[in-house]
Amino acid sequence: MKRTAVYALTTQGCRLGRKIADCLKADLYLPRELAETHGGTPFDRIVELVEETFPLYQNHVFVTAVAIAVRAIAPLLRSKVVDPAVVAMDHKGKHVVSVLSGHLGGANQLARELAAITSGVPVITTATDTEGLPAVDLLARQNGFSIGNPQAIKAVNKGILSGEPLQLYDPEKRLGETWGGIEWSPLKEEREWDPSKPSVWVTWKRVDSSPKRLLLHPPVLVAGIGCNRGTGSEEILALIESTFLHHCLSLSSLRCIATIEQKQGEEGIIRSARHLNVPLFFLESSRLREVEVPNPSATVKKHMGVHSVCEAAALLKAGAKTILVPKTRSRNATLAVALQC
Repeated sequence: MKRTAVYALTTQGCRLGRKIADCLKADLYLPRELAETHGGTPFDRIVELVEETFPLYQNHVFVTAVAIAVRAIAPLLRSKVVDPAVVAMDHKGKHVVSVLSGHLGGANQLARELAAITSGVPVITTATDTEGLPAVDLLARQNGFSIGNPQAIKAVNKGILSGEPLQLYDPEKRLGETWGGIEWSPLKEEREWDPSKPSVWVTWKRVDSSPKRLLLHPPVLVAGIGCNRGTGSEEILALIESTFLHHCLSLSSLRCIATIEQKQGEEGIIRSARHLNVPLFFLESSRLREVEVPNPSATVKKHMGVHSVCEAAALLKAGAKTILVPKTRSRNATLAVALQC
C-alpha cells in the first residue's frame, strides 16, 4: 500500500498541494487543466478518482472544503479498524482538519504534521484529544497491538473520559500500568475481572468478546512451518487456523512465519504469509541444527539435513527455549508455535 495521496482543486490549492506532496514524498492528483502546470496526475472528477485511489493509500490529504472530502469518501467507508487516514484543509492551509481515522489511522498526528508544514492550526475533534487524554485505540496503535473487538473501544474511551480507573489484565506486563496518564486497576487473575466495568486485556489468547472488555493482541507468536514440496497454501493456512483455534490462540497475535532456507521458493508458504499479512523468514540450516526441540525427526534429518524444521524455526525466531504448541501435522505440512520472549 502506498503512503499518501494529495488532492487539490483550485490554483492556490494546487500550489499548496505541490508543497505538501514534496514534503511528504506523496502522490499529487490535480484537475486535468492544472495538472501539467503544477506537476500532478490529472483527473476529471474527484469522486471517481477517490473511488479508485481510496484503498491504495494509507493517508489521503484533501486541499479542499471538508464537505468535498466527505462526499468523496462516504460511500467507501468500512470501519475504523481498516479505513485510512483522511485530512482536509483550506487552500491556504490555515485550518487542517482530521476527518477520518484519527487514532488507528493516524489522521490526528498527520493533521499536526501538515499544520506544521502550512503554518496552520490542526483541528482535532476526538473527545480524548480535546480533553488532553490518551485514547485506547491510539495506545494499541503505538504499541503495535491488534484490536480484537473494535466495538469495545467506545466503552473504554468513555471510561477514560469519565476518569474511571480501567481494569487491566496484562499478566506478561507487555503494556505496563502507567501508560499516558491512564489510571489502571491491575488484575492479577482473570477471575478478578468485573464485566460491568471497562477493561483492557492484553493477551495472545482467543478470548470471548464482551461489550466493555477491549482485547489487545500483541504480535508475539511465531509459527514455524515445514512442508513437502509443492504443498498448497490452502493446506498450510488450514493447518495454521485449525491449530490456533484448537489451542485458543489469537491469529491477530501471529508475528511472523519461519521456515528453513531451502523453502525459499515454496509458493505455498509464501502465499500463506502474504494471506496472513505477516513477515516470512527463511532460516539457515546451520542455525536450526543448534536448536533443541521436543520432537526431532530422523526423516527430516535425512532429507533436510536438520533434525527439525517447524519446531526449530519457531523456537529460533521467537528466541524461546520451550515450545508453546509442539509439532502438529496435516497431510503435507507441519506447524509449531513459539511465544516470543
